Amino acid sequence: MRGDTMTTFIHTADWHLGMTRRYLSPDAQARYSEARIDAVREIARLAGSEGAEFVVACGDLFDSNHVDRQVVARAVDALGAFTVPVFILPGNHDPLDAASVYRSSAFTVRCPPNVRVIDSAEPVTVGGIELVGAPWHAKNPGHDPAERAIVDLAEGPTRVLLAHGVVDVLSPDAHDASVISMEGLRDALDGGLLTYVALGDRHSATEVGGDQRVRYSGTSVATDYGEVDPGQALVVRIEGAEVQVQAHRVGAWTFVRSSVRLESLDDVEALDASLKAIPDKTRTIVRLDLVGALGVGEDARLQAVLDDHQDVLASLTVSERGSDLVMFIEEGDLHNLGLKGYAYDAAAEVAALAADEGPQQDAARDSLRLLYRLARNAA
Repeated sequence: MRGDTMTTFIHTADWHLGMTRRYLSPDAQARYSEARIDAVREIARLAGSEGAEFVVACGDLFDSNHVDRQVVARAVDALGAFTVPVFILPGNHDPLDAASVYRSSAFTVRCPPNVRVIDSAEPVTVGGIELVGAPWHAKNPGHDPAERAIVDLAEGPTRVLLAHGVVDVLSPDAHDASVISMEGLRDALDGGLLTYVALGDRHSATEVGGDQRVRYSGTSVATDYGEVDPGQALVVRIEGAEVQVQAHRVGAWTFVRSSVRLESLDDVEALDASLKAIPDKTRTIVRLDLVGALGVGEDARLQAVLDDHQDVLASLTVSERGSDLVMFIEEGDLHNLGLKGYAYDAAAEVAALAADEGPQQDAARDSLRLLYRLARNAA
């Protein structure tokens, strides 16, 4: 009975195995992919160290149903690290449709016996806990998946709902038929039908509506800018009707987006210092929004700074949409190059093109930056 039940389990979701990022170099992409597999093994270690009785993985373990066969094989190999039952809920990225990765031979032939894919709302009992799943069978179910999973439940055993999708209180689209009703979840929890709701889909670790019993674990490895506390798995402890949740780090990659105003050489050097201070550069992806105005020499220094850090960081990009950085050209700039005669005249022509908002402006500015860097190195 619920009053006597004590259990510990791991709640995880959104591994997105097979995810690619176009802005990563081949080397960085390989490390990023490996990190996602490493996180699976780390979750297995966490389950062992915390004495978990089972693991629930609530959707989007694969980035799509069309990931490479090697991705599936490596994922199944990593699942072999678990020594307790693992229950996988298909989500919107990996729904249990005709093309499901979970129906492929790459998965079914190698799948360890302790790993089970939840394919219906039929309750599953494990360690005195009843699991009820709401698997996705299509990319868009067109209904509240959690509501259909709990509609016929009666008060009884300690019960955990596995669901995937956006809860309505977090959804920007109030008319989306596929959102999960928070009111329905609270009614089921308060009415004794459920004890805990394990959610997937949201990549930020989230306690929904201030209710400890309704949680998104977040993604196991960060996938984009703006995610809050990604790279975690949750250790859930249930004793009777009491629930305790503790987050544990399992993934190490970081996405950083920063808006920087540049008006002087000091500002450029400050940006350089801030990039140098990033602790784990090979697993950090940075996007900069640069605004302001710099002279030619300052702009050339900026390009050198960006080039240096692009060689070390997993990725460093300057947002075209979010940036508004102007390069201005003063009369003394060309004289500072130390050019004479024909070389000076050619540089003046390039400077004129760089100042003109024409089709050759970008190429001309790149040429001026190169001139300043070469002149500085020759000095």
